[in-house]
Amino acid sequence: MTQKEGKRSEFIVAEGEQGLRMDVFLSQKDRALSRSQARRLIDDGDAIVDGKPVRASHRLKPGEKISLRKPPPVSSEIVPEAIPLNILYEDESILVVDKPAGMVVHPAAGNYSGTLVNALQYHCRNLSGIGGVLRPGIVHRLDKGTSGLMVAAKSDEAHRHLAEQFKRRQVSKRYTALVHGNLREDEGVVDAPVGRHPVERKKMSTASRRGKAALTRWKVLERFGAFTLLEAKIETGRTHQIRVHLSALGHAVAGDSVYGATKRAVESPALRAVLKKLSRQALHASRLSFVHPVTGKEMTFESPLPEDMAEVIDFLRSWQRA
Repeated sequence: MTQKEGKRSEFIVAEGEQGLRMDVFLSQKDRALSRSQARRLIDDGDAIVDGKPVRASHRLKPGEKISLRKPPPVSSEIVPEAIPLNILYEDESILVVDKPAGMVVHPAAGNYSGTLVNALQYHCRNLSGIGGVLRPGIVHRLDKGTSGLMVAAKSDEAHRHLAEQFKRRQVSKRYTALVHGNLREDEGVVDAPVGRHPVERKKMSTASRRGKAALTRWKVLERFGAFTLLEAKIETGRTHQIRVHLSALGHAVAGDSVYGATKRAVESPALRAVLKKLSRQALHASRLSFVHPVTGKEMTFESPLPEDMAEVIDFLRSWQRA
């Protein structure tokens, strides 16, 4: 077998495996395969039954012979870059990083350098391939302007286990947000579907015709009159979820140029100057908890507020006391 041919495996369906879907069977036999990966291999003709192609939904019968070919990884065009990383934890399976605001998570059209993936590729060179050529190791994302904690996978098995935890909502993610206005209640819930904006296609919205269920819990940490510091906990992971939900609540995240479009008057020139230096949404992924994909140990990481957000909050505290 050459590298070009990829890895080949064969399985015989046992009595106890009768009735299993083809994609389920493959993901159980090869722990590094997710069901979506298995479906892709089946659709591409790289997984066959008794020498013939089948659908992913094919129900297996005892004695059937499954032939699996896993193509070699596609050569990545990502250029590893020696970008400093704030790594809070690392072992053979995962690493946890504190992403700075302004850093894009993975390459995309028109933006193929300076990303977290470029930095990770330089740092360890052995990220999982489940995320695809441009997203190796990436299990979840943060917006470019959002800072804070992320976990990345080094192996396909670790990636699969972490992805399953996110899917089952077993990962706890908490954010710190500075928002406009003074919320009436001390805590609350925003339960509103989030999907593509019906008109502005680059934005997300709670008014989407095809929104997906999204739930954000929030509670007040500190009040400054014109602004409020919140803790937000999401139970779903929709794109821009917290920013969209808080904007829909009437309390957009400070510095958010997309969802805080209605400009609010800030009387203090000094406060305006501090807010202008923020240059991004005041949203920070401050706490992350998950179960280690190999050891089974529950892991929790915390990240202090970055300097730009801390400066604004310190000013608000002194401004309120004045």
